Amino acid sequence: MTLDGKAVAQKVLDDVRAGVARLKDRSGIVPTLAVVLVGDFAPSKVYVANKKRAADTVGIASQDHIHPEGLDRAALLALLGRLLAGSPTVVPCTPAGCLEILDHYGCDLKGAEAVVIGRSRLVGKPLAHLLLARHATVTMCHTRTRDVAAHTRRADVLCVAAGRPRTVTGDMVKEGAWVVDVGINRLETGKLVGDVDFASVAPRARAITPVPGGVGPMTIAMLLRNTLRAAERQLGVA
Repeated sequence: MTLDGKAVAQKVLDDVRAGVARLKDRSGIVPTLAVVLVGDFAPSKVYVANKKRAADTVGIASQDHIHPEGLDRAALLALLGRLLAGSPTVVPCTPAGCLEILDHYGCDLKGAEAVVIGRSRLVGKPLAHLLLARHATVTMCHTRTRDVAAHTRRADVLCVAAGRPRTVTGDMVKEGAWVVDVGINRLETGKLVGDVDFASVAPRARAITPVPGGVGPMTIAMLLRNTLRAAERQLGVA
């Protein structure tokens, strides 16, 4: 089974659109997503444009702080301080999107053996904590892990955020596992691939996210859900 992130993301966006409309009706407030972009990195500019486009479709306003020429540390911290003042804690978007996909397709995490490859602050670590909170038994693998395959072959749920193509191949995956590929890498040919070798893993997995079209669309959808929930909490209507 292919875990279609685009379909799940659309469901989240539909829910956010309805929530934004309710919030406007009750309070007259329009939730606003503030984006800070420092530097002139082309992929980041594309990502910001996609966020803005998605925000428009659900009725969320955008407030952009774009500094292609750079920004010194003091000015950046002053800007972030203003943006974050009073903000509630929110779940990081990509890990939240991973769980949203698994929930949508009926993956039972309680008691499951879950393995997360990658220990980044943005994905790996928060994802491991989210899985633990759902009562999975979690193992984290990273660049210093000895015999990664020995761990991945036990996994009922395998989440891969290593940042390297073909980190996981078919012989490393348990028959019937749920596989979530967070990676996105561009090969020399121009093709986009994940961290998982889809061709060899898909026949063994019960379910797997494709790249592109898996976790990627979820990140912006969960960002907009976070924006709505932050606005609701600040107004005391959550």
